[in-house]
Amino acid sequence: MLEILARYSAPVLSLPVVRRTRRNHGLEHATIHVLSRKHYRLSGRSDETGFVLLGQVATSDVEAAVSEALRRMKNGEHGLAIHPNCGTNLLTTGLLASLVGLVGLGGVNRRASFNRLPTVMLVMMAVILFSPLLGMELQRLFTTDGDPQDLEVLRVERHQFRMPFMSSPVVLHRVSTHSS
Repeated sequence: MLEILARYSAPVLSLPVVRRTRRNHGLEHATIHVLSRKHYRLSGRSDETGFVLLGQVATSDVEAAVSEALRRMKNGEHGLAIHPNCGTNLLTTGLLASLVGLVGLGGVNRRASFNRLPTVMLVMMAVILFSPLLGMELQRLFTTDGDPQDLEVLRVERHQFRMPFMSSPVVLHRVSTHSS
């Protein structure tokens, strides 16, 4: 069913801004996969001009990881674009669990809703177990693109800033890309 929805969504997914964002999102995930070998804890966010990585990591490591990730993706390792900790997975889980709760506990009779609580909790647990698989498919079909095609990295810039109540500065790397 998702494949059919993806085919119908192709005109939107093919828009240049969406295509660039999906490719950058895939490269972001691939870069995080490469950096994960060194046990960095990172998060990221992509847009049509590149992506941002948040985490304590050396700029030289980010540069090397982005280069390796892009090379590997161009050599056919398109699966690097899918990451289990992607926000798509979190959103999928949250949305489905919320819908189960809303539907399962809805209604005007509170006693009947309370009596359904064990069933609703069981269905929510199943959602939490299986929704990451759905999230991975949503990544593959909608939110990332594992084929970078002509994507190229322009620069990697390091920024640091202080946040209230944090002892060390937050490190942010902006990876700028270009694609036709």
